[in-house]
Amino acid sequence: MASATASDLQISSQPPPQSLNTSASTQFPTVNIGTRNSALALVQANAVKQALKDANPDRTFEICPVMVHGDRDKITPLQQLSQGENAKSLWTGELESMLEKCDLDIIVHCLKDMPTHLPDNLLLGAILEREDPSDALIISPRLPKETTLATLPQGATIGTSSVRRAAQLRKLYPHLKFADLRGNVGTRLGKLDAEDSQYSAIILATAGLNRIGFANRISQKLTSSTGGMLHAVGQGALGIEIRRDDEVMQSMLSKIRCERTTRACGAERALLRTLEGGCSVPIGVETTWRGGKGLAVGAQPAKDYDKHGAALEVSEPDLDDQELVLKTLVVSVDGTEFVEHEAVRKVRSAEEADDFGKEIAKVLIEKGAGKILEQIKVEKQWGAKKQLEAMGVLPGTA
Repeated sequence: MASATASDLQISSQPPPQSLNTSASTQFPTVNIGTRNSALALVQANAVKQALKDANPDRTFEICPVMVHGDRDKITPLQQLSQGENAKSLWTGELESMLEKCDLDIIVHCLKDMPTHLPDNLLLGAILEREDPSDALIISPRLPKETTLATLPQGATIGTSSVRRAAQLRKLYPHLKFADLRGNVGTRLGKLDAEDSQYSAIILATAGLNRIGFANRISQKLTSSTGGMLHAVGQGALGIEIRRDDEVMQSMLSKIRCERTTRACGAERALLRTLEGGCSVPIGVETTWRGGKGLAVGAQPAKDYDKHGAALEVSEPDLDDQELVLKTLVVSVDGTEFVEHEAVRKVRSAEEADDFGKEIAKVLIEKGAGKILEQIKVEKQWGAKKQLEAMGVLPGTA
């Protein structure tokens, strides 16, 4: 199987471990698919299960939901909960432990929640075709339907648990206020719709809303051209994590991976890895393809028509002939300082995409992104210390 990203994947020649759970309908072991135990995660896992079943009809697959630490604690603000070197283990730690012990054969992740540094014996086995990666604004039913970010009233409160989203919005719309909002998609929508809700609007990922049937709640899609927002690294894509030595799963996943998404997300993840950022750091990206169909999803307008008015099919240019456009932004938590950069390059492999992301990260650091991220790190450490003092774990200071 071709690699997902140059830094994430290395294929071993060791034979794969064999599961003891054998399907009654086949002579092959059942493939156990690990996932978070939420409505959205289960929809995503089932989509992967179906894709794998279609590509490997002789195999049997089983969904194994797990309640991870980040889902169990729905009260602590995400910025406080994610203290530490590897904040994203909140969503992956228990699942990875089960994968290492062979209780699971693969894990289905929202790629944006996957750490860019994985355990040595695990790897990112495949990235699937990307859904719409944009963020989405959902307006309170108490406000006019045509309300947008720009027309929200002075002092309106936006609900979000994302530091990235809040930081960008503070930069663009300083008249707005922000309040932490956690829980699954249904819970967040319920908090927005409540009669006594403090929120005028909330922001969620477009892909998640589409996948679980809430696309009709989207008031405005937020991109660099509509709302001025850049999305999270890997947003909209599903990543599948496997054991490094599991060549059987590597072969199976090679049938459902998406090269186009792999290269785009590979550049994004290399950027994030080089900047040493995580899900609680305000780094935004936006990748599109120039010379092809971009990263748009769904039906696209025809470029030409025949004499009868019928749309003519236009062949997609070879991916190697297209250029990857990567927009990036690093912004301080209060939105007052930021560094941005945009670059374009042909990336003809996962390795070239990885190099592209690293080079852009270095440019951002030269422009001052390193100072912004270091200040955020200091502020987080100070916040963690004050929290421990408040809990009585550390002595307070006068």
